[in-house]
Amino acid sequence: MGKEVDVSTLEAGGARDYIDPPPAPLVDVDELGKWSLYRALIAEFVATLLFLYVTVATVIGYKHQTDAAVNGADAACGGVGVLGIAWAFGGMIFILVYCTAGVSGGHINPAVTLGLFLARKVSLVRALLYMAAQCLGAICGVALLAAGYSTGTGLAAEIIGTFVLVYTVFSATDPKRNARDSHVPVLAPLPIGFAVFMVHLATIPITGTGINPARSLGVAVVYNNNKAWSDQWIFWVGPFIGAAIAALYHQVILRASARGYGSFRSNA
Repeated sequence: MGKEVDVSTLEAGGARDYIDPPPAPLVDVDELGKWSLYRALIAEFVATLLFLYVTVATVIGYKHQTDAAVNGADAACGGVGVLGIAWAFGGMIFILVYCTAGVSGGHINPAVTLGLFLARKVSLVRALLYMAAQCLGAICGVALLAAGYSTGTGLAAEIIGTFVLVYTVFSATDPKRNARDSHVPVLAPLPIGFAVFMVHLATIPITGTGINPARSLGVAVVYNNNKAWSDQWIFWVGPFIGAAIAALYHQVILRASARGYGSFRSNA
């Protein structure tokens, strides 16, 4: 747990802004020259893309199972049901807000951004750009599912599923974050395990969910059927690409501020 803060001491010492930050300016043009704004926009875009991908994939999987039941087809795996869909939406918000709160505030919703703008927590410039990033992310997230179930869709599912997992691992174990959020009693295994749960809800109907090449290889070796071996490459290429993208994203985008990049001018 973090050290307890004495509010009266802070106020007496002129640190009132630490407790109650001043309202954000209505129009802050200077923000456009700061890398922190663009980091936040990328974070909002990626978070909304992942949110839509996982939640819509879960809904599609449930619909396919429901249609199969109506048509009398034998469903290999029971649908997640309405409760599972609700878990997908709520769980992804938990994971994504946990991962992006320190970068963008974790809005992931234009309505949330509007509310925070009206409360003077963000400037008009930031609010409008956040909304644009969120809408673009949502469109891209759903577009990744539009092609239906295919080899390409399966590869994308493994890439995105592993990205969510590794992204969460980086966020939950980042020492910089631990130092900043030491007052938050959230153990790293909780968001990581939750990320695995969410990815399974979305991708079981697509690939059966790999996101772990060792697990996929073990199943292929023991059951040794043509299907397991013909698709085996997906469960290696997808996770490796997803993990690499997550590492790059974390180091270059999310942790960029640790290098002291306050603005584009300071990068020169």
